[in-house]
Amino acid sequence: MNLHTVARLDALSEDRATQVQIGDLKILLVRVADHVKAYQGECPHAGAPLAEGALCDGRIICPWHKAAFALETGALCEPPALDALKAYPVQVQDGAVRVGDQPLPSSARSQRPDARTFVVVGAGAAGTAAACALREQGFGGRLVLLDREPAAGYDRTALSKFVVAGKMPADQVPPLRDADYWALHQVERLDAEVRRIDVAGKTIELADGGHLAYDAALVATGGTPRIPALPGVDLPGVFVLRSRDQAGAILASARKGGHAVIVGDSFIGMECASALRTFGMQVTILGHSAIPFARQFGEQVGQALLDLHRRNGVSYRSDAQARACRGEGRLQVVELDNGERLSADLVLLGVGVKPVTELLSGVALAEDGGVPVDSHLRAADGLWAVGDIASFPLAGQPTRIEHWRLAQQQARLAAHNMLGGDAPFLEVPFFWTLHFEKRLDYLGHAADWQDSHIDGDLQGFNFAALLLDNDQVKAVVACQRPRLTALLAERLRRPLDRSEALALIAANR
Repeated sequence: MNLHTVARLDALSEDRATQVQIGDLKILLVRVADHVKAYQGECPHAGAPLAEGALCDGRIICPWHKAAFALETGALCEPPALDALKAYPVQVQDGAVRVGDQPLPSSARSQRPDARTFVVVGAGAAGTAAACALREQGFGGRLVLLDREPAAGYDRTALSKFVVAGKMPADQVPPLRDADYWALHQVERLDAEVRRIDVAGKTIELADGGHLAYDAALVATGGTPRIPALPGVDLPGVFVLRSRDQAGAILASARKGGHAVIVGDSFIGMECASALRTFGMQVTILGHSAIPFARQFGEQVGQALLDLHRRNGVSYRSDAQARACRGEGRLQVVELDNGERLSADLVLLGVGVKPVTELLSGVALAEDGGVPVDSHLRAADGLWAVGDIASFPLAGQPTRIEHWRLAQQQARLAAHNMLGGDAPFLEVPFFWTLHFEKRLDYLGHAADWQDSHIDGDLQGFNFAALLLDNDQVKAVVACQRPRLTALLAERLRRPLDRSEALALIAANR
């Protein structure tokens, strides 16, 4: 290994990281007083340049998807990354910072022998994160991961953003972990459908008649698309989007110049409208609101997003709803409740999802089908639930949030608590949505808010919007503010008032 002089100590800031290069190797430098830490320069999740992120409360936060790492060690703190940062040796001598070109040995925790059996039901974002966290945190017992899809868990966020747009083949959506990882860490990944989870007996019954006894189980079964009660929804050409196969089927039915009708103005529906329009189809959205996402983002941001869709040729309608899908052997027409008929080459149903919880026996479900959990994500003795299905306490109210990263956050915490921890869920929810190359980041959760403050240019999609309740920031929606949103992903763990938020915005434009 060789040491390379890459910077001067006095040129490094303590409030922002700096990227340097040794040949093609990108290195992140973080100054702590007279010491320097050196880590890989790109996030292990999706390759984001970490120097464009933020340093806050002893963490390095990724600018793209808000993964967080311990500043002192590079250890993983927050998903969607599943690995810690590689660390590199550093010397500071006579003010010169010298970095080695080979990473230091991993400090991964060794697994402790354990006679227990842990089962993770569901191998999507949450299930994969939980299984990885259990091994990362030293669990050495039998670990079974049950997956109802034959392919390993993959990045489902790519489906509506990239696959349907024709920018990424369905079979190239990246897996969350490859097969070698599961073999190396002795995780039994089973392609199996669960018929019933007997909570009292701590037994899982599989569809093939097999049974699994467990000492602790985590349920991460996610949601399944809601199917509206419309005649003709079973016709070829009518789709929902939840899986890689479904995304591939939608793209196979799409044709340039054809007409796609999106039923519903959910995030999936609106993202697919953008994707299919980008692909070259004519697109009509049958929305339920005059302004999409007004409840989540506020009317001004929602209107800007609606204007963006319309500028790109999308027809957004809230004056009529679908009444039926018609066709001879295949979809041809969508009938509206005002008597109008829209010719259609494909229909996408984007009216939300329902939690997959009917397999649970011995747990009282919430009214919406969610699984009530305590602040530690525990649903019953030996049972934890996370992600789309978990109704968890947030600001004193039972809340169910259907977001990819939050499912992973909860999964990592649940894994910790399955191993004897007693930590409550206090993390900041985050998701991102993409429309015609404009990416909006949403941090926090504003179920009820009275005021907003917008900094920047809404129509130009360079802004930060604060959603406020009595001058306290409940959530932030922003576009083209990566360092700010990285900082807020950590800072919102504590109360944040309007004045401090505005100062952070001014300092991170």
